[in-house]
Amino acid sequence: MINRRKTRKIFVGNVMVGANSPITVQTMTNTNTENVKATLQQIEGVASIGADIVRVSCPNMASSATALREIVKNSPIPIIADVHFNYKRAIEAIESGAHCIRINPGNILDYGLKEIANAANNNNVSIRLGINSGSIPRDILEKHKEPSVDAIIETAILNIKKFEDMGFYNFKISVKSSDVNTSIAAYRKLSEISDYPLHIGITEAGTLFCGTIKSAIGIGTLLADGIGDTLRVSLSLKDIREEVKVGRQILKSLDLLGNTVNIVACPTCARTLIDVVAIATELEKITGNFDKTLRISVLGCVVNGPGEAINSDIGIFGFKKGIAKIYKDGTEIKTCAEENIVEIVGEIVSAL
Repeated sequence: MINRRKTRKIFVGNVMVGANSPITVQTMTNTNTENVKATLQQIEGVASIGADIVRVSCPNMASSATALREIVKNSPIPIIADVHFNYKRAIEAIESGAHCIRINPGNILDYGLKEIANAANNNNVSIRLGINSGSIPRDILEKHKEPSVDAIIETAILNIKKFEDMGFYNFKISVKSSDVNTSIAAYRKLSEISDYPLHIGITEAGTLFCGTIKSAIGIGTLLADGIGDTLRVSLSLKDIREEVKVGRQILKSLDLLGNTVNIVACPTCARTLIDVVAIATELEKITGNFDKTLRISVLGCVVNGPGEAINSDIGIFGFKKGIAKIYKDGTEIKTCAEENIVEIVGEIVSAL
């Protein structure tokens, strides 16, 4: 079992973050925010596959003061407004109903940070303090010579104190880096000295293949350490639903997602007697929204098949060429042709 780090509790809309609440999965729209219809379509798409929270960029008044109001009003999940440089965009976003504001304190003057903190306090809006390796203050960067772990942590401590001195405590923190090792080390160090909720991820992780691997290693390592209250997988792609899928799969792999179906499938070899790949893929599709914890194993032959079947809620393994045995709760219930497996298992799942 993973012993999660105890943190404070904040809310992003009606979603709790921290204090042993479920770890939430976020993503960020990549549409033009002023195109309300396209942005809402993206949000609805990610919400339908399990995104808990979504971030929307607000680079100008048209997005923060006008478009965001309609987006918040019609979004099925809480909205975080992403604001940089101009504190007024954050104030406008708060007035438009944003549930949380994501800022990088390093690119907003202290006067603006105070205005944001006051507005957020008055409207019960949380803030994410984003401390990235690419935005270390110049004096700290010169002191450490590079955006090292110590430089990131010093920047985080500086900004935590700024907001606490303003009387603002309703925030979560991120200390992301595009380097996996730096990110892991920074989050580990911050978790030892702060009990604020942590938003974890590997920033600018890259394209789908490479970025998924980087994120799985970085985010997965932190989660296994009990570190992390909310996460985003940051990938360079057009379809942001992939970020949500990867994030949820990382949680699922560590048994941190709650009620989910876990498909166990062998990599296949010359002994394989049934089409494991096709069967496992179809079973993933039909059990994707199943709201119970369930382990289904699909094995190609009798080497590991019987053992996995006995230890699964539903077990399938190749018994003869094109023929499989199906187990339920450790007991054999049927021998059938491989073309009937998905239908039979679907019926079993539906009856549960």
